[in-house]
Order: sequence, then C-alpha cells, then structure tokens
Amino acid sequence: MSDGVRARIRVRGIVQGVFFRQTTAREADRIGVTGWVKNLPTGDVEAVVEGDKKKVDEMIAWCHHGPPSARVEDVTVISEPFIGEFTHFSIEY
Repeated sequence: MSDGVRARIRVRGIVQGVFFRQTTAREADRIGVTGWVKNLPTGDVEAVVEGDKKKVDEMIAWCHHGPPSARVEDVTVISEPFIGEFTHFSIEY
C-alpha cells in the first residue's frame, strides 16, 4: 500500500481500566487499519495506526471519545512515515 499513512496517537484521560485497548482493537478491525495499541505507565494509551488516509482519520476521530466508559481529555496525533510493517491490529502488553 504505497499511498498509506501512519499515525502515532496518544490518548489522555480516564482511558485505562475501561476496555480502551480492547475496544480500540475491535474498532481498528472494523475500520480496516493495522497497528497496535498499548497502555503507558503514565496512565495514557498509545496506538500506532497504518492504513489509507480516510481510514486512519476515522480511527483518530474514534479515539477522541473511545468506548462509553472512557473519559478522553486530550488526543495527540503525530504523523509518521508509512512503513507497512503490520498485517493486523494487536493489543500490546
């Protein structure tokens, strides 16, 4: 996928212990993007998402609210060079 994009997403707020990672993985599969999501020691959640621009943008938009039990306070997105290294979306531990 030469026209792919990659984004590193950091989500702050009440985002751990609320099934954020599991719901993000489910949403990523539904949208059709690849990458990973993990909890950070700071209490934030980080994800790296690859796919076509429209799908990555849809995933970023979803991260602004997350699952119903989350309380997202801030989302930071950093564009990175597309690598195409993922075959699926995973939860990192």
